[in-house]
Amino acid sequence: MGRHFEVRAAAMAATAKAKSAAYMRASKEIYAAAKSGDPNPESNLALRSAIAKYRRDVPKDVIERAIERAKGGDATAYIEGRYEFMGPAGSNIIVDTLTDNVNRALVTVRTIVTRKGGKMASVAYNFELLGILNFKGKTEEEVEENLILDDVDVRNVSVDENGEVEVLVAPNDLEKAQAALKEIGVTEFDRAETTMYPNEWVTVPEEDLGKLKAMMEELNESEDVQNVYTNVENL
Repeated sequence: MGRHFEVRAAAMAATAKAKSAAYMRASKEIYAAAKSGDPNPESNLALRSAIAKYRRDVPKDVIERAIERAKGGDATAYIEGRYEFMGPAGSNIIVDTLTDNVNRALVTVRTIVTRKGGKMASVAYNFELLGILNFKGKTEEEVEENLILDDVDVRNVSVDENGEVEVLVAPNDLEKAQAALKEIGVTEFDRAETTMYPNEWVTVPEEDLGKLKAMMEELNESEDVQNVYTNVENL
């Protein structure tokens, strides 16, 4: 069948694996949020936020099945974990896990990172928990003015060369910011979630970038990894 077929088959397999991992992350987070409180998103902020986070990229039935699992007799308990690393070329990495086996999660994450030249280190002080929203079609001035008028704790508003708007707000004001932006016609968000946002970005040299990308790919494909944060700008 030839090399072209092999490359295409490998690419399709990688895509399927990444999609499966993404669906698993969504399912676990939504299930855990629903299990921790009322399975009705109207009265459960954590569940509402989890659904909003994944609605764009995950089929509706994945979300609904996760909520139904929480309503039913499933007793699976997922435990949150956080691991911090210094990566290649001084990069900082935070890995959040959501797992039913803490020891497995720790061993898996540590093995992936150390194999690619990273080591455990305290780096969380280089990040801040913030709400982040990305969308298109508005000016920096229009966005900032409306958020301030609606008493949103805005940390930064920026627009890149492609017209992509990035808004950073206090984490507790994420929903309020979304509501304020909808008032000026923003209906589609490319991203709307809380994140660990770097205080400073770094650029990793080309010779280390491949190693870092491979690390990120492996982490994101792990069944126990929920979120990966880094301060690398050119990743």
